[in-house]
Amino acid sequence: MIKNFVRGFSALSLALVPLLSAPAAQAAPAAEVTTLADAVGLVQVTEEDRTGYTRSSFKHWNSGDNASDGCNTRAEVLIAEAVVAPTVGAGCKLTGGTWTSYYDGQEVTSAGALDIDHMVPLAEAWDSGASGWTAARREAYANDQGAHVSLVAVTARSNRQKSDQDPADWMPSSPDAECRYVGEWVSTKLRWQLTADDRELEALKVYADGPCEDTIVRYTPAP
Repeated sequence: MIKNFVRGFSALSLALVPLLSAPAAQAAPAAEVTTLADAVGLVQVTEEDRTGYTRSSFKHWNSGDNASDGCNTRAEVLIAEAVVAPTVGAGCKLTGGTWTSYYDGQEVTSAGALDIDHMVPLAEAWDSGASGWTAARREAYANDQGAHVSLVAVTARSNRQKSDQDPADWMPSSPDAECRYVGEWVSTKLRWQLTADDRELEALKVYADGPCEDTIVRYTPAP
């Protein structure tokens, strides 16, 4: 009887070992919520330097958040942002569906007519700190679906008009989009701890202190 008790106690002890020794799960970083003016004040200011930049320094599109769904990051963003869901066929071919390109207010019914824009363009990110990142971190940035504002489906025309310009040189053509755009730009800069140059910061302040003073910025630091 004593042997059975000891044997049972030992088995229980062994069963508890993984529970006691397993590291505690790390809590996800809490989202930061602040006014646009305060958020702009958190962006560090430095001179920009594009030396050494190539688009290929940011690997994209990769297999996306779900490596088993057969869709790359581009397709996953299109599916997530659709107003009317497309049909997903073999090889993640998208047919049908409807999207609203908020930069210019256009309704789009063909996935092929859309670009997935990096809110802060890759070249701008390079200028603002990404040049010092590892290749893996640049890939994570270029495929970031951890924040819904990082990548956005917009008309190819508006994306190419924007190119690699910051808000000092380009803003969406739809006036209704301006405050959302500035808020998402600043959110992305803070999420990835990217800097701004003087002209960019002054442009952001114009919106933050004027027409967009009521805009709220939410961001979660990138892992």
